[in-house]
Amino acid sequence: MPLRQVFGAATGAVLLLLFAPSTVAVSAVAVSGGALSAPSETVTVDSTGHLAADGTVTLSGTYRCLSGTGPVLVSSSVSQGDPRIRYGIGGSAAVCDGAEHRWANSEKRTPGTLAPGAAHVEATLMELSPALGGLPLPLFHALQQQDITLMEG
Repeated sequence: MPLRQVFGAATGAVLLLLFAPSTVAVSAVAVSGGALSAPSETVTVDSTGHLAADGTVTLSGTYRCLSGTGPVLVSSSVSQGDPRIRYGIGGSAAVCDGAEHRWANSEKRTPGTLAPGAAHVEATLMELSPALGGLPLPLFHALQQQDITLMEG
């Protein structure tokens, strides 16, 4: 196989690995002296979200992270009915100082896309970590999936 084809295949494989979905280690629980301690980095989702008449969805919760070398964000998405269809609901900057903080993300969807009632939310605490060559790579700090209720209002 010519060197050019080998290089092209290797480059394609690296790009595929960089951008392919991966298993995310959610926050680890440390064991100290036989007792479990609280996770150091977490993200939670409130049990209710809000759906305005104009289609604006607001999701919220809390997060805690220790540090980051690049920008850290809390992103969220919601699905209702078909779990294969997820709608991104905004994103917000996170402060990684070890303290617990609130997050709230909002996104306007076409009215009728989502309805009041049961929904499934995924929230991710993710850092855009600097990498060689200038392309930031995602570094996941915490992930939470939760069933919630979308309320009118």
